[in-house]
Amino acid sequence: MNAFGLYIITLQNNIFSGLFVGQNLITIQHVDSTNNFLKDLLSNSKPVSEGTVIMADSQYAGRGQQQNRWHSEPGKNLTFSILLKPVFLPVQQQFDLTRAISLAIINALEPFLGSKLKIKWPNDIYYGDGKLGGILIENLLQGSLIKNSVIGIGLNINQEHFPPEAANAVSVKQILHRDYDLKLILSEICKNVEIAYLQLRSGHYDVVRKAYLSRLYWLNEVKIFKVKDRLFEGKIVAVRDHGPLVVDDGHTTSEYNQKEIEFLNK
Repeated sequence: MNAFGLYIITLQNNIFSGLFVGQNLITIQHVDSTNNFLKDLLSNSKPVSEGTVIMADSQYAGRGQQQNRWHSEPGKNLTFSILLKPVFLPVQQQFDLTRAISLAIINALEPFLGSKLKIKWPNDIYYGDGKLGGILIENLLQGSLIKNSVIGIGLNINQEHFPPEAANAVSVKQILHRDYDLKLILSEICKNVEIAYLQLRSGHYDVVRKAYLSRLYWLNEVKIFKVKDRLFEGKIVAVRDHGPLVVDDGHTTSEYNQKEIEFLNK
């Protein structure tokens, strides 16, 4: 036991390769959510360095978008949060951070998982039709600026069995039939986060937006969608700069925000 009660914490350096060299990796044995832990750190008077990473072995109240639960077997998967300080990014362009983080994960995993990796709008990571992971970004604003971004990432790595409510979940081990070192994958993701983040900081929004769109799940494929009680065939043709999904049903194109449209695998 220490000042954090049930938490066991170790500090390490150099989880990032360039921009954030020397920043902390904090590993925790048991926590409600790494995002909550990082936000608690930020609420203390002592400043937290950009690039700090919080990694948990066990997360008992992990969340996805819209308060969805994230199911993770202790010690088998990656559940972690990263602190970024994108004060250069206008609030109305905050979806570009979602794009950059999604691409970073795809680029880190693609060398061993290949081209079946896709981003299901807005920020789920898919392999084929299986959900490999997800992202929850919580931006803390100061006036018109994004003061801090707490970026929670959950990825199924070595877990083999999932609860019925996570029927479409898939893990790296299920795909490749071997265990992987969690911290090595974490390191690769952090390196790619740096690359994508620097692209945003340099103002290369178009590069990030085009790359994100090119990796989108169901892009330009005729599929079944559900909006309220209506089922229809359509295809994803674009994502607006500020985030809405654009779907063409053959007659008109419509824009949808999160939770306004459902993807139906039939």
